[in-house]
Amino acid sequence: MPPLNLRLTGALCLLNSTLEDCDLVINATTFGHADGAMHEIDLSGYWLLPGIVDLHGDGFERHIRPRPTAPFDKRQALQAADAELAANGVTTAWFAQSWSWEGGSRSADEAVALMAARRQIAHRLGTDIRIQLRFETHMPRDHAALVAVVRDYHLDYIVFNNHLPEALEMAETKPARFATWAAQNGHAPDDLLAIVMEAKRADPEIPAFLTRVAADLRALGVKLGSHDDTDPETRAFYRGIGAHICEFPTSIAAARAAQQAGEPVLMGAPNIVRGGSQAGNIAAMDLIEDGHCCALISDYYIPALMQAAWVIADARVLSFAHAWEMISTRPAEIMGLTDRGRLVPGQRADLVVLNPNTRRIEATIAGGQITYASANVACRILQAGPRLAIAAQ
Repeated sequence: MPPLNLRLTGALCLLNSTLEDCDLVINATTFGHADGAMHEIDLSGYWLLPGIVDLHGDGFERHIRPRPTAPFDKRQALQAADAELAANGVTTAWFAQSWSWEGGSRSADEAVALMAARRQIAHRLGTDIRIQLRFETHMPRDHAALVAVVRDYHLDYIVFNNHLPEALEMAETKPARFATWAAQNGHAPDDLLAIVMEAKRADPEIPAFLTRVAADLRALGVKLGSHDDTDPETRAFYRGIGAHICEFPTSIAAARAAQQAGEPVLMGAPNIVRGGSQAGNIAAMDLIEDGHCCALISDYYIPALMQAAWVIADARVLSFAHAWEMISTRPAEIMGLTDRGRLVPGQRADLVVLNPNTRRIEATIAGGQITYASANVACRILQAGPRLAIAAQ
């Protein structure tokens, strides 16, 4: 299809952290300037916002395994997840896939299979979907395999996490829950406990291993972070190996240490919407109020991103414009994506059409392509010309 030149009129646009009355022009795949014949779409009554950039989400897992023992084809699952992202205003997303000693859906083989499936259907996806690996720290024998996969699949974001303390505590204090976890990953409880204890024995060599592997990953241009930092000392270790992104710190002290060092702190949008952490950790709203959180991520529930912006604005913690930037502009900046996150000429044409009265996302455009449109916006598109009607299908 020939590139579309669009002028979006009548809406309020998020520019310079405020909602301004202006027209927005799309030249093919980027925002631009009016040039020659253009299709006009009247979006009076709507707000135009930068597309959502989600740095960490595992909501895709339920498309692959709607039940733990009922997996579906990953290519079909990715396309279903792509549709969900578009309907919720997400234009760039990192799917958080574990690479863990746990096995099952979190094994290295599963991670590679997901990356292969994404490569096979990348041309069909409307959203810019990428893979973030959550690499378990106690896997020193996987150094070479990890680096090879990063090279092969051009990965750009990896976070380190250590679930051994959680696993050991669960085995000791909640054996029934540990047994369920083991079964979900295809293990008998005693076999999983043996795997956990074997990983634990590697404790003395882990700091040196992580230092080496982090150096190799940074040399490949990978952004590094850590997951569930418990205290400032843990954050300081990861800072020392170049893992500067702090995901889901579990204490205010860890979050404050990251913020004071100029490191981005990411918290889950569901934490905001539900009024606290489902795991009993710190409340994300408290961190935002104290200036210790700069971006929100979907975690396990994609719709929470847009919902969280409204919750923050309704609580008068931030303006809606600044809250929306926490799910669009700020995440793009954290990842060094200079081509998106703002509605300005030259940027990738990623945007959300929001109805402020119903608080519903009614259309999403990613890279200049309409990836989602409600009935109301679709009618306005139809009025603008047949070529736009085709683009909306």
